[in-house]
This record gives sequence, C-alpha cells and structure tokens, in this order.
Amino acid sequence: MAMHSDEAVIRCEGVWKIFGSRAREALDAVKLKGLTKDEIRDRYDCVVGVQDASFDVARGEIFCIMGLSGSGKSTLIRHINRLIEPTAGEIRIEGQDINALTQKDLRALRAEKIGMVFQNMALMPHRTVLENVAFSQEVRGHDTRARTENALRAIRAVELNGWESKYPDELSGGMQQRVGLARAIAADPAILLMDEPFSALDPLIRRQLQDKFMALSAEMHKTTLFITHDLDEAIRIGDRIAIMKDGVLVQIGTPEDIVTNPADDYVADFVAGISKLELVSAGKIMEPIEAYILRKGPLDIEACPEAHPDNSLNQLVDLSIATQHPIVVKVDGKALGVVTKNALLRGVKGETAPANAA
Repeated sequence: MAMHSDEAVIRCEGVWKIFGSRAREALDAVKLKGLTKDEIRDRYDCVVGVQDASFDVARGEIFCIMGLSGSGKSTLIRHINRLIEPTAGEIRIEGQDINALTQKDLRALRAEKIGMVFQNMALMPHRTVLENVAFSQEVRGHDTRARTENALRAIRAVELNGWESKYPDELSGGMQQRVGLARAIAADPAILLMDEPFSALDPLIRRQLQDKFMALSAEMHKTTLFITHDLDEAIRIGDRIAIMKDGVLVQIGTPEDIVTNPADDYVADFVAGISKLELVSAGKIMEPIEAYILRKGPLDIEACPEAHPDNSLNQLVDLSIATQHPIVVKVDGKALGVVTKNALLRGVKGETAPANAA
C-alpha cells in the first residue's frame, strides 16, 4: 500500500472554487468576514464549490475523495487537469504548477501524463472496442502500429480479449466501463483521474471491476485520484480517504484512521455502519506488553497465540476463539503488545486501545 510522503505526484494547496461573476469579491468576503456558503450565495449570487482544499497524492497511491452529491468532489477533481480554473490556490503535477502552463503545454500534460475515467464513458458507437481504446493515441498522432499494439495490451489488461471487433451497443455496462478503463491506460499515463467510474453498475459487476482496477493499479504503479459517493468503495480501494462536505475536506486519513478516529459527528455518522473486521488492525487495539504485565502480572508468552500488528480483527477473532489466553503481537520475534478478548470487542465497535485497557 502506498503511503503519504514528500514525493507528491499531485499537490493541491489552498484551492478555492467560487462560481459566479463576483467570485473574487466573494472569496475576499469569506476570508475576511468568515461568511458562510448561504451568505455568499445571498449577498454575491455566487456558489462556493471548493473551499481551501489542500492535499497530496503520493506516487502509486490510490487517494479517494468521498462525499455526497453536491459536496464538491467532482468539481475538485476537474481542477487537477485544469478542466476548471481555480478561483485561488495552487495545483502541482510532479512539481509543475499547472495554472502557469500555456494551452499547448496543458494539452501535452493531459495527453501524456493523465488518463481519465468517468461514469459516462462516452464511447463512440460507430467505432469498435479496439478503435475506441486506440482513439486517444490517434488524436495524439501515434502511428497505426504503435497505437494498435498499445490498445491491444490495454484490452488484455482489462480482460476483454476477443471483443476487439465488437461495438459498444454489443457490450454490457460493465464491459463498456472496461473499455473506458482500457482507453485511459492505453497510453500508460502516470496519473489516473476517476470520477464515480463504477457507480452505475450492479453490485456484483461493480465489485469485480474494483478488484480489476486495484490489481491493475498495483501492477502498473498508477497514481490515482478516485471520486466516489460510496464509503464502502472508498474504504475498499483507497490507500487514503478524504471526506468532503459542502466543498470542505473534513478529514483525510487511512481507512482505519477514518473508521477508528472520525474527526466529527458527520464522519462518525458515515462510518457507523461500516464493518470493522477487515479494517481495524492489531496495532490499533493492542495494549503495550509492559503495561499489560504491570496491570495483570507475568504473562506466559509461549502459551499465547501470536499475531502481527497488521493482522485484521477477523484474523484476531479466529486466533482468539481457540484459546483463553490473550494474543501477543510480535514483530521479528519481539513481543510488542497484547490483545485481550475485551480489546477485540472494543475493536469490533471501532474503538482503539484506551490508556488503561481491560
């Protein structure tokens, strides 16, 4: 799993987007007077779409932005390749300020570094699967042989072998989304921007495509900004998640962080129904072994089942069922912590280890 680092492929700093003819006045009013979105709308006839958004996406990371309809997530992603111009703030791709690019350089950035996958793939009905996948390379002037080879490679990657000569109306919805994904990766871009790509699909097909996307992302080392309104999807595929509400990034963290330590009631309501069994790890709920021994007395470590800090609650439950002993958490043979049955129960509720564990 990719982690947040200084090697930011995508970096947004203080990005604002206010729609309306008086956007600059509205922005000044928000900053100086702290006006709300409703007050900006009433006084300036402007809509605040994104409010002071800052985040980094590390190389190879899948960064999910999750929010309800109208939260600003799709507006934000369209800033990354400058389909939308920010009212204020800075967006950098591999250190390059994209707001400073000429139109020519911007087209080159979009063509060479960024692939896009959206919910409505807008496949060309008069072109075959192969022709649709190769189209973006055709526009870029690649020769026929090169674009065909790249397109066939991408088609194999999404497991549409044998469908190259078919037309979009001969494909299911899930297969059409695979064509869209293949089209995005055919030119091997470093960055993928994905806006609700699977949301219109049936649950089973959606899960299959999530699996395929995660496998491809790991294999091809793509840096991905993934937009979704579905927290289950964000938790399943995201290395980190940003929760967005009313144009504001409310919380950014790993799925485990979001579930076990929600920043406010809004996030807590979102994660309330999420199963913790695969999300919460032993490292989050264990008690330091010194504290356990001080509290409970000597521990026969050899009699206890062993776990790693990354083991999930599901794995811990399986270990705990077969014994009355607590679980000892080890790294490289060294005992670091203890997970009791009470700690497991707290973990299922999404609670981390308190100062004085029971």
